Amino acid sequence: MKTEEDFLRRAIETAIKGISEGGGPFGAVIAKDGQIISEAGNRVVLSHDPTAHAEILAIRGACETLQSHNLSGCVIYASCEPCPMCLGAIYWSGITRIVYALDRFDAENAGFNDNLIYKEMQLSPSDRKLKFIHLPVAGSNKVFRAWKETENKIGY
Repeated sequence: MKTEEDFLRRAIETAIKGISEGGGPFGAVIAKDGQIISEAGNRVVLSHDPTAHAEILAIRGACETLQSHNLSGCVIYASCEPCPMCLGAIYWSGITRIVYALDRFDAENAGFNDNLIYKEMQLSPSDRKLKFIHLPVAGSNKVFRAWKETENKIGY
């Protein structure tokens, strides 16, 4: 039986392998019932995709493997504490536990600083560095009305 440290070591090995392939220094493994169902390294630069973080790619792989958008009962093992984007995706996916080796301050020391995002998320949209414009267009509420009226929808 694999231990949490075994899964975490695998995430770290995945990160190191990713670096050797030109990717970023992050790796993630998703396990369910003691089995790895997905793993990925950071591919932001390689794929020209700022969302191609290890955790996001591992979530996509796990969803494909399980043929579900719901990863409840899964654990994600990450070489580093997930950034705000990945943390949001982890919550949305239903993953129930996060185990990580390094933290956001270790990442900052390596040149990755997510503190701005953490701070911005706590502010009201009008106080953020990005310009937020709330423009409630006439009829925009039709979207959620249509959703509520849709029968046999699958919630998430």
